[in-house]
Amino acid sequence: MTDDTIEKTAPVTRAPAPAPAPRPARLWRGATPWLFLLAPLALLLTFTYAPIANMVAYSFTDWDGVSPELHYTGAENYGELFTRSDLFEVFWVSGYYLAASVVQIVAALYFATILSFNVRFRNFFKGVLFFPYLINGVAIGFVFLYFFQDGGTLDSVLSLFGVETDRAWLGTPESANTSLAAVSVWRYLGLNFVLFLGAIQSIPGELYEAAELDGANRWHQFRHIIAPGIKPVLSLTVILSISGSLAVFEIPYIMTGGATGTETFVIQTVKLAFQFNKTGLASAAAVVLLLIVLAVTWVQRRLVPDDRVDLV
Repeated sequence: MTDDTIEKTAPVTRAPAPAPAPRPARLWRGATPWLFLLAPLALLLTFTYAPIANMVAYSFTDWDGVSPELHYTGAENYGELFTRSDLFEVFWVSGYYLAASVVQIVAALYFATILSFNVRFRNFFKGVLFFPYLINGVAIGFVFLYFFQDGGTLDSVLSLFGVETDRAWLGTPESANTSLAAVSVWRYLGLNFVLFLGAIQSIPGELYEAAELDGANRWHQFRHIIAPGIKPVLSLTVILSISGSLAVFEIPYIMTGGATGTETFVIQTVKLAFQFNKTGLASAAAVVLLLIVLAVTWVQRRLVPDDRVDLV
């Protein structure tokens, strides 16, 4: 019998299958992700959902925010809120910021598209565009308060070009809201710019090379490659812009305090709570604003579904 015959007739021995892990080890392995999520979930519940629950509870009371006693009043606060038209007239101010958000998105998309290609000093321009978003909002409010005051920075710059003006930039509702909306564009442009830039850079470079071989110019690349590729991010920025336009607070509160027709819904809510001691009514207003933002977001997601884009 040859060696080959012996090898063919010899029984094949297989390694024993590994024993299954004990049940406690499997349970521990399944619970490991939840252990990592325990801290962020605790923070989320403590600082987000618990305050929202308290806000909803306060909206059904007459609490003044100071006294330890509060009384259940049912839907009385909501009835007062919807029967007073002056409480909702301030939403017209949000129209200025909504128009400014359109300018902001277009400008951010333009700069992100340009700086995603090989441009000289593009890293420098990226830093310049994103830097305003890193500045504290209170500091921005005080800087632009002096910028728009009579004889301030803006008037001095215009005088250098021979433009003399005695206009009070924050003196009328139209000019004040336009100026404040322009400040919001300057501040939040960097956020949208970074979102768009990251989405554009995630598109495979081979698509641009193939498009150039087919004779496509920059506009064709933007229309057929960049625009479809960043659709989910564009949808996100639209949602953030609309919700931010409805909930503007920081810049107008610091620069004008809501005077000269610049009062927003959030500023009005803060005044109801801390100036007029109507915390229950202010909580109801905050709940209504939250529902409006959620409704707008739902409608936007229905009109523009977040479909998966496959460019490859």
